[in-house]
Amino acid sequence: MSLSTELKKTVAEYFATKWVTRNGQVVPEADKVTLGNDAVKLNGVVLYADLAESTNLVRNYSSEIAAEVYKSYLHCASKIIRNNGGVITAFDGDRVMAVYIGENKETRAMRTALALNSAVIDIINPALSKEYGDKVKGLVIKQAVGIDVSDLFIAKTGVRGANDLVWVGNAANHAAKLCGLRTSNYASWVTKAVYDVAANSVKKSTPDSKDMWESSTWEGRTVYRSYWRWDQ
Repeated sequence: MSLSTELKKTVAEYFATKWVTRNGQVVPEADKVTLGNDAVKLNGVVLYADLAESTNLVRNYSSEIAAEVYKSYLHCASKIIRNNGGVITAFDGDRVMAVYIGENKETRAMRTALALNSAVIDIINPALSKEYGDKVKGLVIKQAVGIDVSDLFIAKTGVRGANDLVWVGNAANHAAKLCGLRTSNYASWVTKAVYDVAANSVKKSTPDSKDMWESSTWEGRTVYRSYWRWDQ
Protein backbone atom coordinates (compact mmCIF):
# COMPACT_ATOMS: atom_id res chain seq x y z
CA MET A 1 0.00 0.00 0.00
CA SER A 2 1.42 3.42 -0.97
CA LEU A 3 1.67 6.18 1.62
CA SER A 4 -1.00 8.19 -0.20
CA THR A 5 -3.40 5.25 -0.15
CA GLU A 6 -2.73 4.63 3.54
CA LEU A 7 -3.33 8.29 4.41
CA LYS A 8 -6.62 8.36 2.50
CA LYS A 9 -7.76 5.18 4.26
CA THR A 10 -6.89 6.45 7.75
CA VAL A 11 -8.47 9.89 7.25
CA ALA A 12 -11.65 8.30 5.91
CA GLU A 13 -11.77 6.05 8.99
CA TYR A 14 -11.41 9.04 11.33
CA PHE A 15 -14.39 10.78 9.77
CA ALA A 16 -16.53 7.64 9.53
CA THR A 17 -15.84 5.98 12.88
CA LYS A 18 -18.17 6.72 15.79
CA TRP A 19 -16.47 8.25 18.82
CA VAL A 20 -16.19 6.30 22.06
CA THR A 21 -16.20 8.81 24.92
CA ARG A 22 -16.13 8.63 28.70
CA ASN A 23 -16.36 11.18 31.49
CA GLY A 24 -13.02 11.70 33.18
CA GLN A 25 -12.47 12.02 36.92
CA VAL A 26 -8.76 12.81 36.60
CA VAL A 27 -6.62 14.51 33.98
CA PRO A 28 -5.84 11.63 31.59
CA GLU A 29 -2.35 10.49 30.67
CA ALA A 30 -1.49 9.77 27.05
CA ASP A 31 -1.38 6.01 27.56
CA LYS A 32 -4.99 6.03 28.81
CA VAL A 33 -6.36 7.21 25.45
CA THR A 34 -6.02 5.27 22.20
CA LEU A 35 -5.17 6.60 18.73
CA GLY A 36 -8.62 5.69 17.44
CA ASN A 37 -11.72 7.83 17.91
CA ASP A 38 -11.44 7.48 21.66
CA ALA A 39 -11.84 10.51 23.94
CA VAL A 40 -12.21 11.66 27.53
CA LYS A 41 -14.60 14.46 28.50
CA LEU A 42 -14.18 16.65 31.55
CA ASN A 43 -14.71 20.19 32.79
CA GLY A 44 -11.43 21.88 33.51
CA VAL A 45 -9.46 25.08 33.85
CA VAL A 46 -6.67 25.46 31.31
CA LEU A 47 -3.61 27.56 32.09
CA TYR A 48 -0.95 28.62 29.60
CA ALA A 49 2.23 30.34 30.79
CA ASP A 50 4.52 31.89 28.20
CA LEU A 51 7.78 33.84 28.23
CA ALA A 52 7.66 37.21 26.51
CA GLU A 53 10.14 38.35 23.87
CA SER A 54 11.97 35.04 23.69
CA THR A 55 13.06 35.85 20.13
CA ASN A 56 14.95 38.88 21.45
CA LEU A 57 16.49 36.72 24.16
CA VAL A 58 17.79 34.13 21.69
CA ARG A 59 18.91 36.70 19.13
CA ASN A 60 20.83 39.04 21.44
CA TYR A 61 22.23 36.83 24.18
CA SER A 62 24.25 33.64 24.31
CA SER A 63 22.59 30.27 23.91
CA GLU A 64 23.69 29.40 27.43
CA ILE A 65 21.96 32.43 28.94
CA ALA A 66 18.80 31.84 26.91
CA ALA A 67 18.70 28.19 27.96
CA GLU A 68 19.23 29.12 31.60
CA VAL A 69 16.31 31.56 31.43
CA TYR A 70 14.10 28.91 29.80
CA LYS A 71 15.06 26.31 32.39
CA SER A 72 14.55 28.70 35.30
CA TYR A 73 11.16 29.89 34.06
CA LEU A 74 9.78 26.46 33.23
CA HIS A 75 11.10 24.98 36.49
CA CYS A 76 9.42 27.71 38.55
CA ALA A 77 6.21 27.39 36.54
CA SER A 78 6.14 23.61 36.91
CA LYS A 79 6.73 23.66 40.66
CA ILE A 80 4.11 26.36 41.23
CA ILE A 81 1.56 24.58 39.03
CA ARG A 82 1.98 21.34 40.96
CA ASN A 83 1.97 23.13 44.31
CA ASN A 84 -1.49 24.43 43.42
CA GLY A 85 -2.90 21.10 42.29
CA GLY A 86 -2.50 21.58 38.55
CA VAL A 87 -1.44 18.86 36.13
CA ILE A 88 1.18 19.73 33.52
CA THR A 89 -0.05 18.52 30.15
CA ALA A 90 2.47 19.94 27.65
CA PHE A 91 5.63 21.94 27.12
CA ASP A 92 6.06 23.89 23.90
CA GLY A 93 9.36 25.71 23.65
CA ASP A 94 9.24 28.43 26.28
CA ARG A 95 5.69 27.82 27.44
CA VAL A 96 3.79 25.30 29.50
CA MET A 97 0.17 24.16 29.58
CA ALA A 98 -1.59 22.86 32.68
CA VAL A 99 -5.08 21.68 33.57
CA TYR A 100 -6.91 22.02 36.90
CA ILE A 101 -9.99 20.00 37.77
CA GLY A 102 -12.06 19.47 40.89
CA GLU A 103 -12.86 21.74 43.80
CA ASN A 104 -11.59 25.34 43.72
CA LYS A 105 -9.92 24.78 40.34
CA GLU A 106 -10.40 28.40 39.27
CA THR A 107 -8.96 29.73 42.54
CA ARG A 108 -5.94 27.45 42.34
CA ALA A 109 -5.21 28.44 38.75
CA MET A 110 -5.44 32.16 39.52
CA ARG A 111 -3.12 31.72 42.50
CA THR A 112 -0.66 29.95 40.20
CA ALA A 113 -0.60 32.94 37.86
CA LEU A 114 0.07 35.43 40.65
CA ALA A 115 2.75 33.21 42.17
CA LEU A 116 4.54 32.77 38.85
CA ASN A 117 4.60 36.53 38.39
CA SER A 118 6.27 36.76 41.79
CA ALA A 119 8.82 34.10 40.86
CA VAL A 120 9.83 35.97 37.70
CA ILE A 121 10.10 39.38 39.39
CA ASP A 122 11.52 38.35 42.76
CA ILE A 123 13.60 35.26 41.92
CA ILE A 124 14.54 34.89 38.25
CA ASN A 125 15.39 38.49 37.34
CA PRO A 126 17.50 39.14 40.47
CA ALA A 127 19.38 35.85 40.00
CA LEU A 128 20.05 36.62 36.33
CA SER A 129 21.37 40.08 37.13
CA LYS A 130 23.51 38.83 40.01
CA GLU A 131 25.18 36.15 37.89
CA TYR A 132 25.81 38.09 34.68
CA GLY A 133 25.83 41.78 35.64
CA ASP A 134 26.57 44.04 32.67
CA LYS A 135 26.28 41.13 30.22
CA VAL A 136 22.50 41.26 30.67
CA LYS A 137 22.12 44.97 31.32
CA GLY A 138 18.68 46.04 30.15
CA LEU A 139 17.38 42.47 29.97
CA VAL A 140 14.20 42.08 32.03
CA ILE A 141 12.45 38.73 31.84
CA LYS A 142 8.69 39.08 31.42
CA GLN A 143 5.91 36.58 30.91
CA ALA A 144 2.16 36.20 30.83
CA VAL A 145 -0.36 33.62 31.97
CA GLY A 146 -3.77 33.01 30.37
CA ILE A 147 -6.57 31.09 32.08
CA ASP A 148 -10.05 29.92 31.02
CA VAL A 149 -12.52 27.19 31.97
CA SER A 150 -14.77 25.04 29.78
CA ASP A 151 -15.77 21.51 28.90
CA LEU A 152 -12.83 19.72 27.29
CA PHE A 153 -12.70 16.89 24.76
CA ILE A 154 -9.37 15.06 25.00
CA ALA A 155 -8.17 12.80 22.20
CA LYS A 156 -4.84 11.36 21.08
CA THR A 157 -3.19 12.56 17.87
CA GLY A 158 -0.13 11.47 15.93
CA VAL A 159 1.12 7.99 15.05
CA ARG A 160 2.26 4.98 17.01
CA GLY A 161 5.46 5.88 18.81
CA ALA A 162 5.07 9.64 18.29
CA ASN A 163 1.83 11.01 19.69
CA ASP A 164 0.30 13.30 22.26
CA LEU A 165 -3.05 14.40 23.63
CA VAL A 166 -4.99 17.21 21.99
CA TRP A 167 -7.24 19.34 24.20
CA VAL A 168 -10.29 20.50 22.28
CA GLY A 169 -12.39 23.23 23.91
CA ASN A 170 -12.74 26.96 24.35
CA ALA A 171 -10.57 26.99 27.47
CA ALA A 172 -7.49 25.67 25.67
CA ASN A 173 -7.95 28.10 22.79
CA HIS A 174 -8.66 31.16 24.93
CA ALA A 175 -5.92 30.50 27.50
CA ALA A 176 -3.32 30.16 24.75
CA LYS A 177 -4.38 33.48 23.22
CA LEU A 178 -4.62 35.33 26.53
CA CYS A 179 -1.06 34.46 27.50
CA GLY A 180 0.06 36.17 24.31
CA LEU A 181 -1.28 39.55 25.44
CA ARG A 182 1.43 42.08 26.23
CA THR A 183 0.01 45.16 27.97
CA SER A 184 2.20 47.13 30.37
CA ASN A 185 3.06 45.02 33.43
CA TYR A 186 -0.11 42.92 33.41
CA ALA A 187 1.14 39.34 33.59
CA SER A 188 -2.04 37.45 34.53
CA TRP A 189 -5.17 37.23 32.38
CA VAL A 190 -8.36 35.30 33.17
CA THR A 191 -11.79 35.09 31.61
CA LYS A 192 -14.93 36.26 33.38
CA ALA A 193 -16.04 32.64 33.76
CA VAL A 194 -12.94 31.95 35.84
CA TYR A 195 -12.97 35.19 37.81
CA ASP A 196 -16.64 35.02 38.78
CA VAL A 197 -16.35 31.74 40.70
CA ALA A 198 -12.87 32.15 42.20
CA ALA A 199 -12.49 32.79 45.92
CA ASN A 200 -11.99 36.32 47.22
CA SER A 201 -8.60 35.23 48.57
CA VAL A 202 -7.16 35.53 45.04
CA LYS A 203 -9.18 38.62 44.12
CA LYS A 204 -8.62 40.91 47.10
CA SER A 205 -5.37 41.72 48.88
CA THR A 206 -5.00 41.31 52.63
CA PRO A 207 -5.40 43.04 54.95
CA ASP A 208 -6.54 46.10 52.98
CA SER A 209 -8.92 44.31 50.55
CA LYS A 210 -7.65 46.09 47.46
CA ASP A 211 -8.74 44.66 44.12
CA MET A 212 -5.87 42.64 42.67
CA TRP A 213 -7.58 42.40 39.27
CA GLU A 214 -9.17 44.92 36.94
CA SER A 215 -11.62 44.34 34.13
CA SER A 216 -10.62 44.70 30.51
CA THR A 217 -11.91 43.57 27.13
CA TRP A 218 -10.50 41.06 24.68
CA GLU A 219 -12.17 40.12 21.40
CA GLY A 220 -15.41 41.64 22.67
CA ARG A 221 -15.34 39.64 25.92
CA THR A 222 -14.84 40.78 29.49
CA VAL A 223 -11.58 39.52 30.94
CA TYR A 224 -9.61 40.37 34.07
CA ARG A 225 -5.94 41.24 34.30
CA SER A 226 -3.48 41.66 37.15
CA TYR A 227 0.09 42.74 37.85
CA TRP A 228 -0.08 41.57 41.49
CA ARG A 229 2.21 38.93 42.98
CA TRP A 230 1.62 36.02 45.33
CA ASP A 231 4.52 34.82 47.44
CA GLN A 232 4.72 31.04 47.73
